[in-house]
Amino acid sequence: MKKIWGISISLILINLTSIMERADENLLPSVYKEVSETFSASPSQLGYLTFIRNFVQALTSPLAGILVLHYSRPTVLGIGTMCWALSTAAVGMCQYFEQVAFWRAINGIGLAIVIPALQSFIADTYLEGARGVGFGCLNLVGSAGGIGGSILATILAGYTFLGIPGWRCAFILMALLSALIGLLVFTFVVDPRKTLPYSSKIKRHSKVDIFDEKDGFLLPGAWKDSWMAMRAVVKVKTFQIIVLQGIVGSLPWTAMVFFTMWFELIGFGNKSAAILMSIFAGGCAFGSLLGGWAADQVASTFPYSGRILCAQFSAFMGIPFSWLLLTVIPQATESWFLFGATLLGMGLTISWCQACANGPLFAEVVPTKHRTMIYAFDRAFEGSFSAFAAPIVGILAEKVYGYDAKSVIPETGSTREAFALSRGLLAMMAIPFGLCCLFYTPLHFVYKHDREEVRAISSMDEGLQLVGNSE
Repeated sequence: MKKIWGISISLILINLTSIMERADENLLPSVYKEVSETFSASPSQLGYLTFIRNFVQALTSPLAGILVLHYSRPTVLGIGTMCWALSTAAVGMCQYFEQVAFWRAINGIGLAIVIPALQSFIADTYLEGARGVGFGCLNLVGSAGGIGGSILATILAGYTFLGIPGWRCAFILMALLSALIGLLVFTFVVDPRKTLPYSSKIKRHSKVDIFDEKDGFLLPGAWKDSWMAMRAVVKVKTFQIIVLQGIVGSLPWTAMVFFTMWFELIGFGNKSAAILMSIFAGGCAFGSLLGGWAADQVASTFPYSGRILCAQFSAFMGIPFSWLLLTVIPQATESWFLFGATLLGMGLTISWCQACANGPLFAEVVPTKHRTMIYAFDRAFEGSFSAFAAPIVGILAEKVYGYDAKSVIPETGSTREAFALSRGLLAMMAIPFGLCCLFYTPLHFVYKHDREEVRAISSMDEGLQLVGNSE
């Protein structure tokens, strides 16, 4: 496998894909204010755009698990990247709000295919004791993409190029870069599973591993086999518990798409809001790596509870930081440094869960070739529920706390509307963070059993494979 500075080209391109994926996700929230003015959209309507993308992404995520069972991951990643690139460019050209909603749904399909494939690629690339760092690195570089996407969109939104609003130019530029990365991934990335020794002589019979394989071709019973694999994955208790906590734990992250708009309503300009969001994203990036590393260390001593405790700590920290950010700090432009310091600390501590627990634990409770499937179903269940967070924030701000879009002054924002939006955000952040921490608890009792069961199945299959290869 070709390497650059000791790192495989495949891993470099996979991380570049993560960068572009996160940049694409952050584009629209970064220009909510401009989109609101262009299409006369209220916060709840803007929330619906995020809801549509997330909900479609959740519904179509199992498609990634099915495709990866029969095609190489570079092919699947290339298809998904091209899909989201097309939809991103289309959003930049839309003239009506309904068109934006349609292309955001298409964008969700592309992300649904890409994200689980990326996660399973990382799980296969890193050894068990280093997967926390592996997922942390993926989140780190992805967050760098999110920062870049936010800065690009927020700053360009303040300009016009050849009569074209800057926010539209940001979408078109991001689409071109995404298409380029997708082509490179399809052409140069090598799937690590190609190095694993599969034998066509073996038919495996177990509650989790149930396939005959032929590289690159669908078997006659492929759809039946895929359905059986889905059923096997969703029966894993560790999977069920992580999905349960993820359903509520992902609500705050979806609600945070309103942060940029909230800062602009307080009175911060585009650049000041972009810097604040970059500080938060940077904190999340390094926090994810810190959490992954910490969990790897703790898990070496407490293999069945270390990662779970780290995740519970991270989820709990979301409660005090949400309260401090949204209620304690004065909502005025003079509080910029307080907002920045709080966002940095918040990012460093609340971003651990995926890298320290969810990603590594999923990799250890199913056989190798079903990892994409379990990551896909995690996205399906969590995303379908968390998609409601953004519109709920908008509805709470408007109906309960009195947000009035007509009262907003584009140049200076509105303190009253900022306060209303902050109360909607608090409701969708503090409570879900607390429930997320609580819902991790049952893992202390079921994870060990699931992990040992899969290890026993894998050992049995390896024995069968040795027998098959000797015939």
